[in-house]
Amino acid sequence: MHDIRKLITNVLEKGCLMSLATVDSAGPWVADVIYIFDEDLNIYWMSNPHVRHSQALLQAFRVAGSITVSGPRENNLGIQFAGVAKKIDGPRHDLAVKHYRKRGKPDPTPEQDVLEGDSWYMLKPTSIELIHEELFDFKKQRYVPEDSL
Repeated sequence: MHDIRKLITNVLEKGCLMSLATVDSAGPWVADVIYIFDEDLNIYWMSNPHVRHSQALLQAFRVAGSITVSGPRENNLGIQFAGVAKKIDGPRHDLAVKHYRKRGKPDPTPEQDVLEGDSWYMLKPTSIELIHEELFDFKKQRYVPEDSL
Protein backbone atom coordinates (compact mmCIF):
# COMPACT_ATOMS: atom_id res chain seq x y z
CA MET A 1 0.00 0.00 0.00
CA HIS A 2 1.33 3.43 -0.95
CA ASP A 3 0.96 6.58 1.15
CA ILE A 4 -0.72 8.89 -1.40
CA ARG A 5 -0.29 11.98 0.78
CA LYS A 6 3.45 11.33 1.04
CA LEU A 7 3.70 10.84 -2.73
CA ILE A 8 1.86 14.16 -3.26
CA THR A 9 4.27 15.87 -0.85
CA ASN A 10 7.14 14.43 -2.89
CA VAL A 11 5.73 16.01 -6.07
CA LEU A 12 5.36 19.35 -4.25
CA GLU A 13 8.98 19.12 -3.08
CA LYS A 14 10.36 18.24 -6.53
CA GLY A 15 8.30 20.75 -8.53
CA CYS A 16 8.91 24.44 -9.00
CA LEU A 17 6.10 25.87 -11.15
CA MET A 18 2.38 25.57 -10.63
CA SER A 19 -0.05 26.20 -13.47
CA LEU A 20 -2.90 28.09 -11.80
CA ALA A 21 -6.31 28.18 -13.50
CA THR A 22 -8.72 30.99 -12.67
CA VAL A 23 -11.93 32.32 -14.20
CA ASP A 24 -12.98 35.93 -14.63
CA SER A 25 -15.58 37.78 -16.70
CA ALA A 26 -13.46 37.19 -19.83
CA GLY A 27 -13.35 33.42 -19.22
CA PRO A 28 -10.73 30.92 -18.05
CA TRP A 29 -7.08 31.86 -17.64
CA VAL A 30 -3.91 29.94 -16.72
CA ALA A 31 -0.75 31.44 -15.23
CA ASP A 32 2.45 29.74 -14.09
CA VAL A 33 3.71 30.77 -10.66
CA ILE A 34 6.60 29.66 -8.46
CA TYR A 35 5.07 28.06 -5.38
CA ILE A 36 5.87 26.84 -1.91
CA PHE A 37 3.70 24.72 0.38
CA ASP A 38 3.09 23.87 4.02
CA GLU A 39 2.54 20.66 5.97
CA ASP A 40 -1.23 20.86 5.33
CA LEU A 41 -0.60 20.85 1.54
CA ASN A 42 -1.69 24.49 1.25
CA ILE A 43 0.12 26.14 -1.67
CA TYR A 44 1.48 29.71 -1.58
CA TRP A 45 2.83 32.07 -4.22
CA MET A 46 3.51 35.75 -4.62
CA SER A 47 2.11 37.71 -7.48
CA ASN A 48 1.34 41.22 -8.59
CA PRO A 49 -2.19 42.02 -7.36
CA HIS A 50 -2.97 43.78 -10.67
CA VAL A 51 -2.32 40.85 -13.05
CA ARG A 52 -5.23 38.89 -14.48
CA HIS A 53 -5.00 35.77 -12.29
CA SER A 54 -4.78 37.87 -9.11
CA GLN A 55 -7.71 40.04 -10.18
CA ALA A 56 -9.74 36.92 -11.04
CA LEU A 57 -9.47 35.77 -7.40
CA LEU A 58 -11.45 38.87 -6.42
CA GLN A 59 -14.33 37.63 -8.61
CA ALA A 60 -14.17 33.87 -8.01
CA PHE A 61 -12.12 32.17 -5.32
CA ARG A 62 -12.47 28.64 -6.73
CA VAL A 63 -9.39 27.63 -8.71
CA ALA A 64 -7.63 24.62 -10.16
CA GLY A 65 -4.04 23.84 -10.90
CA SER A 66 -1.38 21.36 -11.82
CA ILE A 67 2.24 20.70 -11.01
CA THR A 68 4.31 18.47 -13.26
CA VAL A 69 7.75 17.10 -12.50
CA SER A 70 9.47 16.36 -15.76
CA GLY A 71 12.82 15.58 -17.22
CA PRO A 72 14.28 13.61 -20.10
CA ARG A 73 14.14 10.33 -18.17
CA GLU A 74 11.19 10.99 -15.85
CA ASN A 75 8.04 8.91 -15.87
CA ASN A 76 4.88 11.01 -15.77
CA LEU A 77 4.73 12.49 -12.29
CA GLY A 78 2.50 15.29 -11.13
CA ILE A 79 -0.65 16.45 -9.42
CA GLN A 80 -3.86 18.11 -10.51
CA PHE A 81 -6.03 19.81 -7.93
CA ALA A 82 -9.03 21.99 -7.22
CA GLY A 83 -9.44 24.30 -4.29
CA VAL A 84 -10.09 27.77 -2.99
CA ALA A 85 -7.61 30.63 -3.10
CA LYS A 86 -7.29 33.96 -1.36
CA LYS A 87 -4.96 36.89 -0.99
CA ILE A 88 -2.99 37.03 2.27
CA ASP A 89 -2.18 40.38 3.83
CA GLY A 90 1.24 41.24 5.19
CA PRO A 91 4.86 40.47 4.37
CA ARG A 92 4.90 36.89 5.79
CA HIS A 93 8.63 36.51 6.43
CA ASP A 94 8.12 32.76 7.02
CA LEU A 95 6.85 32.35 3.46
CA ALA A 96 9.56 34.61 2.07
CA VAL A 97 12.27 32.40 3.61
CA LYS A 98 10.74 29.25 2.06
CA HIS A 99 10.34 30.99 -1.29
CA TYR A 100 13.96 32.21 -1.34
CA ARG A 101 15.26 28.78 -0.34
CA LYS A 102 13.27 27.13 -3.14
CA ARG A 103 14.94 29.48 -5.60
CA GLY A 104 18.41 28.88 -4.14
CA LYS A 105 18.73 32.40 -2.74
CA PRO A 106 20.09 33.37 0.70
CA ASP A 107 17.41 33.86 3.39
CA PRO A 108 15.94 37.36 3.35
CA THR A 109 16.15 39.48 6.49
CA PRO A 110 12.91 40.22 8.36
CA GLU A 111 13.26 43.87 7.29
CA GLN A 112 13.72 43.04 3.59
CA ASP A 113 10.79 43.91 1.31
CA VAL A 114 10.58 40.63 -0.56
CA LEU A 115 7.19 41.41 -2.07
CA GLU A 116 8.22 44.68 -3.79
CA GLY A 117 4.57 45.48 -4.53
CA ASP A 118 3.43 41.87 -4.92
CA SER A 119 1.11 40.04 -2.52
CA TRP A 120 1.03 36.55 -1.06
CA TYR A 121 -1.75 34.17 -2.10
CA MET A 122 -2.79 30.82 -0.65
CA LEU A 123 -4.57 27.89 -2.29
CA LYS A 124 -6.28 25.39 0.00
CA PRO A 125 -6.83 22.19 -2.00
CA THR A 126 -10.22 20.49 -1.72
CA SER A 127 -9.17 17.52 -3.87
CA ILE A 128 -5.89 16.34 -5.37
CA GLU A 129 -5.23 13.75 -8.06
CA LEU A 130 -1.78 12.17 -8.22
CA ILE A 131 -0.32 11.02 -11.52
CA HIS A 132 2.54 8.59 -10.80
CA GLU A 133 3.21 6.47 -13.87
CA GLU A 134 5.93 4.35 -12.25
CA LEU A 135 3.66 3.16 -9.43
CA PHE A 136 0.15 3.35 -10.90
CA ASP A 137 0.61 3.52 -14.68
CA PHE A 138 -1.91 6.17 -15.80
CA LYS A 139 -4.51 5.49 -13.11
CA LYS A 140 -4.89 8.68 -11.07
CA GLN A 141 -4.92 8.38 -7.28
CA ARG A 142 -7.40 10.74 -5.62
CA TYR A 143 -6.70 12.37 -2.26
CA VAL A 144 -9.08 14.59 -0.30
CA PRO A 145 -7.50 16.58 2.53
CA GLU A 146 -9.20 15.79 5.85
CA ASP A 147 -10.32 19.37 6.50
CA SER A 148 -12.07 19.39 3.09
CA LEU A 149 -14.49 16.59 4.02
